[in-house]
Amino acid sequence: MRRLTQEDGVRQDRGSKDARPPSNPLHQIEIDDLRRDRLLAALTLILGTSFCLGLPFALQAGAEFFLPLTAALVIAIALVPLLEWLERRGVPSALAAFLSLAMFLMLINAALAIIVVPATGWFARLPESIPRIQSNVAPLIDFYSSLQNFVDRTLLSVASGSEATAQAVAATAPTSVVDYFISAAPAAAIQLFFAVLVIFFFLAGWTRLRKGTIRRRGSFDGAMQTARVIQNVVDATADYLATITMINAVLGLVVALLLWALGMPSPFMWGGIVSLCNFVPYIGPIVASILLGMGGLMTFDAVGLALLPALLFIGVHTVEANLITPLVLGKRLTINPLLILVSLSFWGWVWGAPGALLAVPLLLILQTVLQSTGTPDLAGFLFERGTLTTTDDVRDRLNRNEGQSDG
Repeated sequence: MRRLTQEDGVRQDRGSKDARPPSNPLHQIEIDDLRRDRLLAALTLILGTSFCLGLPFALQAGAEFFLPLTAALVIAIALVPLLEWLERRGVPSALAAFLSLAMFLMLINAALAIIVVPATGWFARLPESIPRIQSNVAPLIDFYSSLQNFVDRTLLSVASGSEATAQAVAATAPTSVVDYFISAAPAAAIQLFFAVLVIFFFLAGWTRLRKGTIRRRGSFDGAMQTARVIQNVVDATADYLATITMINAVLGLVVALLLWALGMPSPFMWGGIVSLCNFVPYIGPIVASILLGMGGLMTFDAVGLALLPALLFIGVHTVEANLITPLVLGKRLTINPLLILVSLSFWGWVWGAPGALLAVPLLLILQTVLQSTGTPDLAGFLFERGTLTTTDDVRDRLNRNEGQSDG
């Protein structure tokens, strides 16, 4: 009887084990889903890091394509409000795009004509103005005896050189400049033509492109978010460029009038140079001050009067940068100065001076997109939730399936 009782107990234990409910399938799905998210997150991190590291070198190597394309897209985005204004008044999209592009090209050509044509004369006068510059700078150099001795030795060595060497330098320098412009002009013309075409076709298809992008979203919330991002990018870029252009134009006009009252030749050329340089924060005003200082040394005999154009610009720019621009732009278009410096150094390294001109608009576009869509939660993506298929989504889907099967 005792043996039978033990066997019955064993069978009862086995029966109780067989009767236990199976483990929760949701828990196993959560584990598998978390592992998959971690793997996809690691792969995304590796690919994203490789892309970010290789992108600057690709942009630098393909500057002949990427630079005009990027500049054209930034300009086209800035012209969208004018395009939409014309379309609201019944102008067809293609004609509105052509008129917007024509107005922009007319303004650019007028500005370049004001700057380039007089600047050619200044460059032609540069060799004959060197003695005047030396005589103006000499009193300042006298304060630094060691530097003066170095300059004297350098001038003596240059003056004692052979006449044949001087003639050879004079003969080869213009030829190299001409060769440079001849070789660079076709490439510049092709890039300009490409940029103009990109601007026109972007504007001509803007309305259709925007509507198609919004309609392709899978939900109403996604469509509204896409429309909000597009509108915010257009508004921020157009407002910033229009406001900065107006401020820089007024600044150049004020500087030009002051230089005209001072008696400096080609005052509107210097005003245009000031306006163009002021598009590049921090670095542009420094370059404009140096150029105005050189222009003053080429024009006036007294060193104090020669430095007055640069001093006048510095005073006007100080008022503009610390009072006018913050008051006009306000807090909505304010950008962190550290981010501006980083963007200037990055795009200046990638594309040189044109990249420096595009640095702030590109930074503003990126900042607007991040503010509209939200910054990505990298920590949550890598170590907690993931962003592809979360466990909450899996649990909700399983609960819905169980509810449908029960029903």
